[in-house]
Amino acid sequence: MKDIPTIDIAGDPDATIRLVEDACHEIGFMYISGHGISTDTITRIRNAAVEYFSRPLDNKLADRISRDNYHGYIQQGFFTANVGGIDADLYEGYKLHFEVGADDPVCTACDLYGPNKWPGEPRGFREAILDYWHACDRIADSLLTMLAVILEVEQHWFLREFEKPLTNMTLLHYPPQAATSPGFGIHPHKDTDALTILMPDKVGGLMVRARNQQEWIEVDAPDDALVVNIGDLLELWSGGYFVSTPHKVTNKSGAERYSFPYFIVPRFNTVVEPLREPLAGFDRGGINVGDVSREVWRTNWPDAAPQDPSLDLGTLED
Repeated sequence: MKDIPTIDIAGDPDATIRLVEDACHEIGFMYISGHGISTDTITRIRNAAVEYFSRPLDNKLADRISRDNYHGYIQQGFFTANVGGIDADLYEGYKLHFEVGADDPVCTACDLYGPNKWPGEPRGFREAILDYWHACDRIADSLLTMLAVILEVEQHWFLREFEKPLTNMTLLHYPPQAATSPGFGIHPHKDTDALTILMPDKVGGLMVRARNQQEWIEVDAPDDALVVNIGDLLELWSGGYFVSTPHKVTNKSGAERYSFPYFIVPRFNTVVEPLREPLAGFDRGGINVGDVSREVWRTNWPDAAPQDPSLDLGTLED
């Protein structure tokens, strides 16, 4: 499979599961229709992102992230790739997480939890984000239930691994790059989550490199379809049967590009290891979700370098 398939997840359940399995195994990406997110919900979150990023920089910096609070505004050109020698990515972002109160005991157990920052402007920002987030939660449960069937594991057990999760979302703004610009909106990488759900921007720029392929292919989703891709955690759970596929973003369209990927991540203390016999040549040990999530966050800071060589932080060469 070289092309990304389109799957109607509201169709016949048995046929849908077979199509999802093929996509996860062959290319690790799929377009999904029948997802049930309304046009109004999508328009509202996009408008909220456009309005937020159009604010003066000083206003946005009041919401900025910090080393001890991975929630809020990310200034363009600040975050670097998770390895040295790669220029900072050409985007600005706003980071949000599964909402947890500051007094919840899980915040003591794992410092990646905590309340989100909700800016006062634009009006309706929080409501627009949460409406879209809850719609993605519903799609995530549906997809994870299908994947449990494919992996032949007990569905309730599998879904419990995503209770009080480290699921997060980033609102992203990619200003136009010059046609000759050597940099990336986001550098080549694999996602370190379980699954990613994305409403694509029609200006384009998202590129995928399929299994055993050298060339990059552009994501060109049908109207109103979502893009879903496998992350490293599901690749590991599947013993390499599912594939976490490299992708990157450049914005040489001449237009402003906006997206808001929703990253599905299990609970912090989940240990992910193969649930089926690994494919020949797939040799990865189990990993703790909190450990890899924390290291991905820490190494985004310009002065930080990876410390644990056993953790794959996703960054790749072009």
